[in-house]
Amino acid sequence: MSQPAAQPSTGRSVGASAEAAQLRSRAESAASALPPLLVQAQQLAGSVLGGEHGRRRAGMGDDFWQYRPLQQGDSRRMIDHRRSARGDQQFVRERELQIAQTVHLWVDQGASMRFASTLDLPRKIERARLIGLALSILMLRGGERVGLTGGSLPPRRGNLQILRLCDALSADDTQDYAPPEHRAMAPHARALFISDFLGPFEPLEHALSKAADRGVHGVLLQVLDPAEERFPFAGRTRFESVTGALSHETLKAASLRQQYLDRLAERRDALEHLCRTTGWRIGQHHSDAPALSALMWLYHAMDRGQL
Repeated sequence: MSQPAAQPSTGRSVGASAEAAQLRSRAESAASALPPLLVQAQQLAGSVLGGEHGRRRAGMGDDFWQYRPLQQGDSRRMIDHRRSARGDQQFVRERELQIAQTVHLWVDQGASMRFASTLDLPRKIERARLIGLALSILMLRGGERVGLTGGSLPPRRGNLQILRLCDALSADDTQDYAPPEHRAMAPHARALFISDFLGPFEPLEHALSKAADRGVHGVLLQVLDPAEERFPFAGRTRFESVTGALSHETLKAASLRQQYLDRLAERRDALEHLCRTTGWRIGQHHSDAPALSALMWLYHAMDRGQL
């Protein structure tokens, strides 16, 4: 008797769930070294919501801001009797105005990101997923709404969104270079794009231009394997894309080194120019460096209002 048609897909689903759980565990471990990330709210277009992102102004919210003396027009129900009992004056307990910020995430799932020059190094996609999810956890803990670009996973808050992000970030793309997704980005939101940015430049240029038109600013994080920075190849070498669609063999790999490094520098200059013109920032991370180094940089880049 033949096996039910649904049996193989069930196995893949279990495997994907296990991978997502493992990814979440590693990301939460990296995120636990930092306090919750509060993304700076600039040019907010969203509504004022109850949440955990304080704006240091009196209003509706859960977090304590300050005590102030009772004023004419204040309701008697606003009096904080415990604080007022310390003296003869009556005090009101004010809370912060709460604003939730929308943050969009794009992590390159293309095949080029599945490269690692040695077995001792993580693949670029593994590092990109870990950093992207860790930062998402920090932002969600800070009360932000986090989602993916493109509308497949709209920005939401809460722990359940972490699981959704895990599942979404566990899927691979069959293309060598996946184009960045820019659709369904909320006006005046924040965004984080993580990739090696070694593919065609025009799709990225188009995505950031569209984002800038909507008042969206953010950060590009370029993740590279150390071999892609140093080009340590010599003699007879066969270069092949992860999918095998592109291939080149040479007897003198060392002769290509300077040309490659020049092209890499040109791409880096183009990325920096694009970020300057669209109001984004760019950072770089090597897969042989600790993931926490990139997470710390992103924390400072986004939390200090430098976007």
